[in-house]
Amino acid sequence: MLTILGFAMIATFLVLIMTKKMSPIAALVLIPALFCVAVGQGAQLGDYVIDGVGNLAPTAAMLMFAIVYFGVMIDVGLFDPIVRAVLRFCKADPMRIVVGTAVLAAIVSLDGDGSTTFMITVSAMYPLYKRLKMSLVVMTGVAATANGVMNTLPWGGPTARAATALKLDASEIFVPMIPALAVGLLAVFLLAYVLGLRERKRLGVLTLDEALVREPERETVTVGGGGSRGGAAVGATGGSTAGGDGTGGGVRLRKNPASSASPSSRGSGTTDADPAESTGEDEEFKGLDPNRPTLRPKLYWFNAGLTVALLTAMIMELMPIPVLFLLGAALALTVNFPHMPDQRARIAAHADNVLNVSGMVFAAAVFTGVLTGTGMVEHMADWVVGAVPDAMGPHMAIVTGLLSLPLTYFMSNDGFYFGVVPVLAEAGAAHGVSPLEIARASLAGQALHMSSPLVPAVYVLVGMARVEFGDHTRFTVKWAVLTSLVVLGAGILFGTI
Repeated sequence: MLTILGFAMIATFLVLIMTKKMSPIAALVLIPALFCVAVGQGAQLGDYVIDGVGNLAPTAAMLMFAIVYFGVMIDVGLFDPIVRAVLRFCKADPMRIVVGTAVLAAIVSLDGDGSTTFMITVSAMYPLYKRLKMSLVVMTGVAATANGVMNTLPWGGPTARAATALKLDASEIFVPMIPALAVGLLAVFLLAYVLGLRERKRLGVLTLDEALVREPERETVTVGGGGSRGGAAVGATGGSTAGGDGTGGGVRLRKNPASSASPSSRGSGTTDADPAESTGEDEEFKGLDPNRPTLRPKLYWFNAGLTVALLTAMIMELMPIPVLFLLGAALALTVNFPHMPDQRARIAAHADNVLNVSGMVFAAAVFTGVLTGTGMVEHMADWVVGAVPDAMGPHMAIVTGLLSLPLTYFMSNDGFYFGVVPVLAEAGAAHGVSPLEIARASLAGQALHMSSPLVPAVYVLVGMARVEFGDHTRFTVKWAVLTSLVVLGAGILFGTI
């Protein structure tokens, strides 16, 4: 009976969040609470939740302060020189531009937020792609795949979810996976190089001045049809407006024909410059607003050193990750924004992300607490163990890695890590497979997950790039699957899976 109710609870949770009938936070709380009552253990619900909260508090703290830290680093301009350097490296060579897209997306992905990564990457690279008439699905595919690999950072989401679901330390999952993930990132760079060579063969190589006189094509593109409302509409001025018209028919993007504007009138976002414009390379392609009031150029090297020190301490496990990010965020805020009103403004600017992520973690305490406390997970694991052939039992980590590809594509990370991974871990434990191996293997499918239609950030990507979601999917899926298999294979070879 507990087996049936356990699978019914997971199925109900998945259906409700995949059909967007409930938010993940609400579903994580209400569904297990109802099923806890249904199995006759409602009186113990409070104990289950308190136990879960105690286990998940370090993970929530890590996510909260990591989001604040990297948000502040973007605000103060830590990544601005990197963006400009990538653009100078790219020049007007299609191969360099595609490789630069992968490098930029990987670097900016350090903030752990896909939407931010895509906004910065597309804002910086879109003008070059349009000037040279390069394939925009190459840009979106490379950016999404690079971000997918980097999304496995402890503060990016999947690793924290795996640690939360299995009550493990995030650093124990992530640090041994670094070599495999590095191989996966190299595979993305190699893919970008090959795709760039293909674009170079098709278009040739121009000087930057020649690229600047290429006239952009006029276009009208519909992004994200079939009821999606998460895109970003880019209008005539190049600004972006989230959401659609509420009709469920997608977001229509229009670009006006180029006009004879002065060099000073050109924006640095996703706006296409007029062919007649001719300004310096550094002024022409910035990608980020160079005049935003939060910039702190005099503190650049302090912020860079602090970030390097923070990441080094994390990898060397000098302190628990939550403590490192707590200290780092406090230090970054204090030094860059010494006045209290400025600090409050920066915290408020990132409060939505902090609340959503930390709220999800604490809500997961109800789900995991009920699943474990009622005994559902043990009964489900027994059923799964019986269904898995004995010959495959010792290889449950590999099975988990392979399952992570389709499951994280067709369901959200919440559904996979909170609903499926605990069952796979219990099944693996019966065959002597460590939960750590299961957790690490579950990260393999993230390169594919970032192009899932269930990921809101992907609509920001295709919306700003003016690419149809179907075109992005058809181009990206095969390369993302290959990258995920490379990560899984590398993990096996390095002995971490």
